[in-house]
Amino acid sequence: MLVKDLMTTPVVTITPGESTALAARLLSRYDLGALPVCQNDGRLRGIVTDRDLVLRCLAPGENPERVPIGDIMTRNCAWVSPEANVEEAAQVMAAAQVRRLPVVEDRRVVGMLSLGDLARSRTCEMEAGEAFAEIARGVRRPAAPPRRLKDPPGAL
Repeated sequence: MLVKDLMTTPVVTITPGESTALAARLLSRYDLGALPVCQNDGRLRGIVTDRDLVLRCLAPGENPERVPIGDIMTRNCAWVSPEANVEEAAQVMAAAQVRRLPVVEDRRVVGMLSLGDLARSRTCEMEAGEAFAEIARGVRRPAAPPRRLKDPPGAL
């Protein structure tokens, strides 16, 4: 099976000069986890995820209305061709540790492929499972927070 048989179209995109606030609204409105960042002609420049918004804009205390997407996006992101087979796409996802891939043809975004798309396809369940396992191996879990000792009597 080919990527073009499973990819989602049309694609919601954003340009590098748009605000992170707009990206957040688009992610919410369309129930997305990632937006390809494209020039006006559709050429892929990067990708921004909901996690990028939190870690690179909100957590540092930046104003999302003033921070352009180009400042927080991931550049040189992984992508796949619509003519690639789904096994290759799953391998790209696993190697890049991502759950969503822009689908690019002639340097322009033509679709998005998610791990969920692979999992929903009966013929791709094994590839999706393997890709997810590979992605999960790369996830670093935070250490448990230190246990707080009981305050001594009379302590504030």
